[in-house]
Amino acid sequence: MRYILNDQSLVLGVCYYPEHWPRSAWAGDLRRMTEAGIRVIRIAEFAWNKFEPEEGRYIFAFFDDFLEEVEKTPIKVIFCTPTATPPAWLTHKYPEVLNARMDGVLYRHGSRRHYNYNSPVYQEFSRKIVEQFGAHYAAHPSIIGWQIDNELNCETSDFYSESDSAAFRRFLEEKYGSLEALNEAWGTVFWNQTYTAWEEIFVPQTTVSNSTNPHRVLDYYRFVSASARRFCKMQADILRKYIKEGDFITTNGLFGNLDNHAMTAESLDFITYDSYPNFAYCLDDYRAEDLLKDRKWSRNLSESRSVSPVFGIMEQQSGANGWNTRMEAPTPRPGQLTLWTMQSIAHGADFVSYFRWRTCTVGTEIYWHGILDYSGRENRRLREVRAVAEKLSHMQELAGSRYVAKVGILKDYDNIWDAQTDKWHERVDRESQKNLFAAAQLTHTPVDFVYLTDTTTAEELARYELLFYPHASILTKERVALLEEYVSAGGQLVMGCRTGYKDPNGKCVTDCLPGLACRLTGTDIPEYTFVAPDLQKVYAEWDGERIEAAVFNDILAPAGEQAEAVASYLPAEDGQAALGAAVSPDYAGQPALIRNRFGEGTAWYFGGAFALDTALAFLRKLGAAQPFSALVSAPSTCEIAVRKKGDAQYLFVLNYDKAPASITLKTEMTDLWAQRPVSGPVKLDGYGAGVYRI
Repeated sequence: MRYILNDQSLVLGVCYYPEHWPRSAWAGDLRRMTEAGIRVIRIAEFAWNKFEPEEGRYIFAFFDDFLEEVEKTPIKVIFCTPTATPPAWLTHKYPEVLNARMDGVLYRHGSRRHYNYNSPVYQEFSRKIVEQFGAHYAAHPSIIGWQIDNELNCETSDFYSESDSAAFRRFLEEKYGSLEALNEAWGTVFWNQTYTAWEEIFVPQTTVSNSTNPHRVLDYYRFVSASARRFCKMQADILRKYIKEGDFITTNGLFGNLDNHAMTAESLDFITYDSYPNFAYCLDDYRAEDLLKDRKWSRNLSESRSVSPVFGIMEQQSGANGWNTRMEAPTPRPGQLTLWTMQSIAHGADFVSYFRWRTCTVGTEIYWHGILDYSGRENRRLREVRAVAEKLSHMQELAGSRYVAKVGILKDYDNIWDAQTDKWHERVDRESQKNLFAAAQLTHTPVDFVYLTDTTTAEELARYELLFYPHASILTKERVALLEEYVSAGGQLVMGCRTGYKDPNGKCVTDCLPGLACRLTGTDIPEYTFVAPDLQKVYAEWDGERIEAAVFNDILAPAGEQAEAVASYLPAEDGQAALGAAVSPDYAGQPALIRNRFGEGTAWYFGGAFALDTALAFLRKLGAAQPFSALVSAPSTCEIAVRKKGDAQYLFVLNYDKAPASITLKTEMTDLWAQRPVSGPVKLDGYGAGVYRI
């Protein structure tokens, strides 16, 4: 049986680097971890040279000795393949394994993740080291699982080596079959980009004005994802030959240009995430007006949950962030380590591993603090970890429970990657993604991210009473048919501006907009425009309420017997004059929101991006906000989450404010930490939390 994520236990872990510390420290560190409630350690992700100090000579004594110490304790081990940092002898002798900048300059040894997935030489060295790891270590009784590499596509998710260009050509030839088909898909007739031989095609290169062929770049992102997935699967397939029954394979992090859902389905037992909410307080990035700050990491945890409904945290914030070159951030305040741990568990993490046990005294990450500082002496953070372990001892019953949400935000990788190639798409998508999630948080409305893939079914979508698909610029007939099935069965779907104007290659369609979504949304779009800078903001009126149509405006018209315009753009005198804008939209009075009855359900088309007030209005008016209001009331500074297993439900209330929060439990519940009944007014400390069985 799997030691973690087994539906029976919540487990704490920590990242440990025995190669950074004298052997004399190992036993003491493991003893103190055990006393603190740590039961799993992750090791070896950056230790290739410890196993292969020179080409072809493999030695195992160092980690054999360390595992002997581990066997004396109840601690178990997640062993990592070391391919995130190839050794210096390898990159020096075989520079073709290195990644490169867009202009072709190689990234040299001295950092991490400086290799490229497509180098045949690097693939061969990686195969050999993973084979050696599996054959030597997989049977070890202390090892319970494996992490592949470390944070695939972290540091950079762009690859421009010669090996990448060669692999890109093979990828395209397999996809299109002929240059004629590729030229048509990429629209190479524009600016005389037509290709007459496969050798003429490269990964994107430096160009005048940094202009690109967007269709080529969209395929490039797909190629990068396929390359990382293939590299992951190569390692997973090797390890599967050796691992013990019940041991798992995972990898950590969610990074760009990578289809994490497909990678997990192909190669992993589950995904693990690296959660660093303290990034919200980095000096370079801090924004006082940011409503969510560290609470934004719930968004990333929701992304993890979309990949694996119950998942793990391989690296959980425990100290200050910082490299010697960037990321200056403060030490977590008292209570925040606990708060962020419970944030992860509330969203579905049954395994939480802190980064790291000891703060490193050398290298780039000397300011990336762990539980212990440089001296290793007793401190506040270690005491807080002990307290977390005590809390988890009373929460074991909720292991394996699932996060409850009736609202979903639809996503797909085609549109994620298209938004990276297209500034128009990127602007509306960034605005809506930020505000839809913020609105859900501020109204205590749990949401899921729901990824549309080739295997998504209408039954999966039917779990949600309301779905947002904010700006699906790229639509396919298959996805539209799926959405039509969902809505016709009684679902509610909200789409936003710039929907349906591209095909899967990113080419603009010549159909009337919103293209394939016309019938579903009952909408026609005769004209569209960015919000002009002299307008400042554009508003619409919906049932007597003013809502902002941000960034971009589709001017709408109902199309079909069941379609009805329910909101219209406001003129300046009604909407913006008080804000100092003297100019009125040319399209004032025209429809801004269409409601279309479709079968038993309703599709909504909104002609703008979703500002915060607009997102709040949609949640409220469509009956989705505050689904747990009958159970609890809490200020907006708190996040509310519910996990469910069978008939049992578990309520999390997380206070992200430094000030205490007063909440009210409207029915008698069991306080899991105190193991007693509780109801009525409850006070949470600043950065405090509560976990209750309903």
